[in-house]
Amino acid sequence: MKVSLLKQIQDSVIKYANVIASVIKVDVEIVDNSLIRIAGTGIYKDKLNENISRNGFVYRHVLSTGQPQVIEEPGKNSLCTSCDERGCCREKMETCTPIKLSGEIIGVIGLICSSDEQKVRLIENLEFYLQFLAQISEFISAKAYEFLENGRNQSMVKLLNQVINSVDKGVLVINNNSEIVHMNDSAIKQLKLTEAYRTRKIEITPTSEYIMQEETYIINIEGRKINLIGQLIPVFPTLPSYDKILIFSELKKVKSELYSKTHIWQPIKTENIIGESRAMFQLKEKIKKVAGSKSTVLITGESGTGKELIARAIHSESDRKGKPFIAINCGAIPDNLLESELFGYVRGAFSGADTNGRIGKFELANKGVIFLDEIGDMPLHLQVKILRVLQERKIARIGSNQLIDLDIRFVAATNKDLKKLILENKFREDLYYRLNVIPIELPSLRERREDIEIIAANLVEKYNKLFNKEAYCIDKEAIELLKNYGWPGNVRELENTIEFAINLVGNDGVITKDMLPRSILEYRSSSEFEGDRRTVKPLEEIEKKYILKALDIYGNDTKGKQLAAKALGIGIATLYRKLDKIR
Repeated sequence: MKVSLLKQIQDSVIKYANVIASVIKVDVEIVDNSLIRIAGTGIYKDKLNENISRNGFVYRHVLSTGQPQVIEEPGKNSLCTSCDERGCCREKMETCTPIKLSGEIIGVIGLICSSDEQKVRLIENLEFYLQFLAQISEFISAKAYEFLENGRNQSMVKLLNQVINSVDKGVLVINNNSEIVHMNDSAIKQLKLTEAYRTRKIEITPTSEYIMQEETYIINIEGRKINLIGQLIPVFPTLPSYDKILIFSELKKVKSELYSKTHIWQPIKTENIIGESRAMFQLKEKIKKVAGSKSTVLITGESGTGKELIARAIHSESDRKGKPFIAINCGAIPDNLLESELFGYVRGAFSGADTNGRIGKFELANKGVIFLDEIGDMPLHLQVKILRVLQERKIARIGSNQLIDLDIRFVAATNKDLKKLILENKFREDLYYRLNVIPIELPSLRERREDIEIIAANLVEKYNKLFNKEAYCIDKEAIELLKNYGWPGNVRELENTIEFAINLVGNDGVITKDMLPRSILEYRSSSEFEGDRRTVKPLEEIEKKYILKALDIYGNDTKGKQLAAKALGIGIATLYRKLDKIR
């Protein structure tokens, strides 16, 4: 039930009633437009907040007519015909007047005589008391207006805060005639407007489509149509001179966020994966074979080998290519937020939750593919829930009991040794086998050195366009250094290397060894067989250095040790035995 305006300022109304009673020496009663007693003195002092609809016929008449009333014989007046207390009214006399605000009657103030002495005093000074009553009515009306103004001011402050908080965005203030009355510098810059556009007509059409939780709009300024993403805030009648405010995002920022957050992505086909080595040929063939399946895929490989690229290729080669591809890095999101990111939540699910609730990644990926990157970093308590989703293909948002059916394909990836994590009780064995239905192991860059020159050439072309450079080749010596380097960071490190070199390339357009990072140059010069040929080191020392170097290149996990043993030409058991001696 809506609270009346007089009820909201009840404390002030009671004070006015007490002032009147002390000055005139008669009882005072004030009711709101719903005939609820807001204030009272004398016989009504202890009967506040009562509904007097059953016997407040005089007040009802004042509320409907807006005219003051003087009732000298309560209980006998024609207005009292339907009153329960007709003929036995305890009031001796009554006079009342409406309380008005902006032409609207918001209540009635009455003077009540409960004794003959009060009645005589009232009749003798009736004109004065009626004037006094009208003045008090205006005071109460002014207090009500002040209360409304305070509310409006609070709303205005809140509105201004919204604008202030969005100063990095464009802001357009529109009046009731759909004219621009204010625009900030960001809006002028983004929309390529000038001050001359103030007072120009603008048409804002919502599209009812949402991107990154903001609605998209089409604005039309003198025939020029522009697509925007933002928020349209109505401000009338809070600010009577204005109608609405449009707050919109910077266009360049929106395009960047659309690319990264709304998963607008060029399809990655197997032919887009660079590499002609046997390892890459076998990988591409495997992707084509498994792409059409619904089975879960587990992609393993060192950091920087392109696991997400392979996941997107599986998506693009499948019949789900037109459906969502949702990627989430399980190691980049704090444990306490990861569950809500994956499952979503309803309003009020937990402290700090968005009041509008949120759709989770699983739900967004429905009918498509969800890519769980760095699955090895997922906390154990959440692994149980992921296992259940894999088994039941249903989820419920946090705080909800409603199950949502899922039709999604799971693709997971990790650079960690999950079997080792299982032995350390850091990863669930049952989840591992649910994920590892179709295993795909990515080769490191050093395992396909024949692809290095092809990848490097492609990266040169990429950064030429990005930096407006004209590098056209990598000289032979630099190529040899790239091929012989260990690449612990794999393709990602190679990309950084080429970007570094492109920034240093001269007018001749040739990338030389002098443009390569120091780490690559020092890697070559660190060979045990270069330097002072007269210096002879013990074989044990050289063996130790080479074993540690091999582990540095291939990794210190089980898989890395296997590759290191193979590169060193020894068995895995021999490697472990030598490591025990080293340590």
